[in-house]
Amino acid sequence: MSEPLPEAAAPSAEPAPLPPRPRAPAALVVLATLAVGYTLWAAQEVILPVLLAMFFALIGNPIIRLLQKLYLPRFLAALLVVLGGLAASGALAVQLAGPATEWVQQAPQQMRQISRQVQDFVKPVQQANQAAESFARAAGGDGNRKVQVIRTQLDDPYKALVRTPKLAASALAVVLLTLFFMIYGENLQRHVIALLPNRQQKRFTADILRSIEREISRYVLTITVINVALGLVLAGVLMLLGIDMPEALLWGTVAALLNFAPYVGPLIGIVLMLLMGFVEFRDPLTATLPALAYLALHTLEGQLITPIVLGRRMAISPLMLILALMFFGWLWGMVGLLLSVPLLVCVKLVLTRVDGMHGWAKLLE
Repeated sequence: MSEPLPEAAAPSAEPAPLPPRPRAPAALVVLATLAVGYTLWAAQEVILPVLLAMFFALIGNPIIRLLQKLYLPRFLAALLVVLGGLAASGALAVQLAGPATEWVQQAPQQMRQISRQVQDFVKPVQQANQAAESFARAAGGDGNRKVQVIRTQLDDPYKALVRTPKLAASALAVVLLTLFFMIYGENLQRHVIALLPNRQQKRFTADILRSIEREISRYVLTITVINVALGLVLAGVLMLLGIDMPEALLWGTVAALLNFAPYVGPLIGIVLMLLMGFVEFRDPLTATLPALAYLALHTLEGQLITPIVLGRRMAISPLMLILALMFFGWLWGMVGLLLSVPLLVCVKLVLTRVDGMHGWAKLLE
């Protein structure tokens, strides 16, 4: 009887483990982060117009889609949106130029008036400081007093002449880039997707870009509408308090712009409303009404209206918001404060859509 043949070894059911992915050294990651940060700061004259144009294009894209449903070509719809935005901004600037110029011219006198009103509240502290200084002079004498020379430097008018054409060129670049992003943004996305190697990656990337663009456009437009409504309501409240309509619109516009920067903007707005109240009203209690009205409106907007309209999917951690405001405000100034929240929301949406990045998206919530 022949012996049975040895059975072939059964193939392993589990595949061999993949080698671990090599990781960059921590020092290299830190150097790369510093290089990117320095590039963003050094190239801000080029980067900021592009980011502002993308921001304004995201605001206008939902309106362009609505106009396209009315059978308007995209070029004509984008042109109408840009011209309408420029017309509204120009009309608002003309309306606010008078009160803003008057406030700038009267700022020294108004600050002296505010200081006189505040002196009534701080007289006990001043008297205590004077008593402490008298005691210090009696104890140590005046022989060791040092004289400090303060030098003043006049502004160079040529700097303003050189800076004005640059600002005008930057503003024109923002307008043209906004128009081009509105018109050719979809074609640019299709050309970028066409560079991908296979069809599955193209479809996946197209779905991600389309959903992110729509959600961010809806978010930016919604926040803009809410902030404009907040500014209009505040202007109405100020008019009810007896402030003239142009000046009330000025402060409403300031409040709407500051509301794009959470926490920091409303805090600055409350201080401005306090200063304005002490200038406009003699009674200290009445002078606090504009700041209290602004605080109440901002609390209603931040705690009730915005969460209901946007929902939880756009929620960002307050700590991450503060860190983003600090970083982008330090990097790009006021424009950085304006763009910090949309950029953070964009990063969160991208991390949510990409596999393996959900933990980083949870970190931002």
